Amino acid sequence: MKHPALILPVSLLLAHAGIAAGDAGAAWWNPAWTKRQTLTLDTSGDAAALPGSPGTATVLVRLSDGNFPFASAREDGSDLRFIAADGKTALSHQIESYDNLLNEAFVWVKVPDIGASGKTTIHLYSGNPAPDAGPKAAEAYDADTALVWHFAGRGAAPADTTGNNNSATAPATTAEGSLIGNGLRLLATPVTLPQSPSLEWKAGQALTLSTWIKPAALQDNAVLLSRGEGASSFQLLLNQGVPVIRLGTQASAAGAPVAANTWSHLALVADGAKLQLFVNGAPYATLAAGLPALAAPITLGAENSGFAGEVDEFTLSTTARSEAWIKLAAVNQGSTDAAQRTVVLGAGEGGEGGEGGGEQSHLMEHLSLFGDIANNMMFDGWIAIGVCAIMIVIGWTVAVRKFLYLNSIEKGTKVFLERWKHLSTDLTALDHGDRSSISTLGGKTGEDEQHLIERSPLYHIYQIGSEEIRHRLDKGDARGQGLNGRSIQAIRASLDAGLVHESHRLSDGLVYLTISIAGGPYVGLLGTVVGVMITFAIIAKSGEVNVNSIAPGIASALLATVVGLVVAIPALFIYSYLNGRIKNSLGLMQVFIDEFVAKMAEFHSPAAGADTNGGSSH
Repeated sequence: MKHPALILPVSLLLAHAGIAAGDAGAAWWNPAWTKRQTLTLDTSGDAAALPGSPGTATVLVRLSDGNFPFASAREDGSDLRFIAADGKTALSHQIESYDNLLNEAFVWVKVPDIGASGKTTIHLYSGNPAPDAGPKAAEAYDADTALVWHFAGRGAAPADTTGNNNSATAPATTAEGSLIGNGLRLLATPVTLPQSPSLEWKAGQALTLSTWIKPAALQDNAVLLSRGEGASSFQLLLNQGVPVIRLGTQASAAGAPVAANTWSHLALVADGAKLQLFVNGAPYATLAAGLPALAAPITLGAENSGFAGEVDEFTLSTTARSEAWIKLAAVNQGSTDAAQRTVVLGAGEGGEGGEGGGEQSHLMEHLSLFGDIANNMMFDGWIAIGVCAIMIVIGWTVAVRKFLYLNSIEKGTKVFLERWKHLSTDLTALDHGDRSSISTLGGKTGEDEQHLIERSPLYHIYQIGSEEIRHRLDKGDARGQGLNGRSIQAIRASLDAGLVHESHRLSDGLVYLTISIAGGPYVGLLGTVVGVMITFAIIAKSGEVNVNSIAPGIASALLATVVGLVVAIPALFIYSYLNGRIKNSLGLMQVFIDEFVAKMAEFHSPAAGADTNGGSSH
């Protein structure tokens, strides 16, 4: 991943809208691809300003969220297709890196027959959820390219992305956030290329070396590349920042030094008669000699006097590239304004249905980021999310069941209160010696209504009170005497006990919602804290600190806290709503108990002369 300051947009949408509009009428290559953008390669004086035609070259295309719809493309970029201006020819390309979390990618596209001082137009297609295999990545470079190192891997041996398998012999130190994705950090340990037929030099061999360097400091005779020893040895070095070709005892003339801590493009071209050095696309020095015959391993850096700094995009070709080819590489791969004008990606066309379809909604693009974040989630974060998921399932199950339960008792309470309104005018209409009369409120409820009112807690309290009245009136001749004060107090105590039981029944299970409210954020926070700790531990171990290495781990760690809040916030609202309804039901039961006791005292008062405290009068 590269440093944010070096993220150069591949398209200037407003400035070049006319280019895209002028090509919008071209035939659609394949309707399975729903998005298309026009890519313009400008080699004129306003952009790359090439001195001639570079012919076929592999061009860098930078994608960012400012010029490319990452949300509508596949997460690994496997649906990217580059089609020539004829609308039929698929151009080979190679993805160096593709990050749909940070929305940046580096893609190398092989563009044939690039002219001088002109504009070459191709199309970038994306948006196919199930693309075919596409062109082979190794075909993005011509047959004369012997080696390409992008340094895309982390802590691994630099890998050759051509078909020649010229990878390094041992792992190397990765420099994250280099000029183009990751780079190579050269310190005291050199990087060795193994012996290979494609890297063998014959006397007078044609060769082109192209790379980017960023010296950490200016040193005396810092060896950047070397091969062989003695009179036939070859070295490319920096002497206090001055690039020098050394062939045996011969050395090229000194020129202006390159700056420390600044990226510079170096290119060496051997055409058999001379060795020519280019710096940032311009001729720099010449050595009147050809390459010697060498088959020894090639080494980047050296143990004691090696180059110290960063290297990016190291390529070797077995042909003498033109000056226009060298300048195109220096401008296109660099970070200048000319680089932005050289490769321009126009506005997107199409949508979900192919040609003429609508743009994907910003909401879906936003939500897709959560999937990208989840892809970087560590195991401990998934444990926290799993616990939160369990709380969600239990909490919502309790909430749904409680909601349905409250609805059912409220329907029963409504029917019961309608019947009670008529019954409360004369409780003596109830035959307390007949259980059926009590259950049906004096025979006033039908079968359907009876099923509803049996769910109501008021009906349950009414049943308790009626059973207590029946129990006392059935003792001896108490039916004619009514209820004394002690009996009424005892019945009220029974009704209050029933209220407590109904309260427990109404509140049953709400504790799981309170656990979700209190525990969800803490569980999520625990997952976040552990994830952040692990992220910083990895950074400390690797020794690399930049936003691109920190951001994915921090974002995935914070996802655990988000999930914890998703558990707690709905649970809080649901609990408050259900608790309010339960309080209303309890208040209604308390009012009913007061009314029941008052009506009971009114209609079952003691007979004249009876002892209201429980005895008989004399």
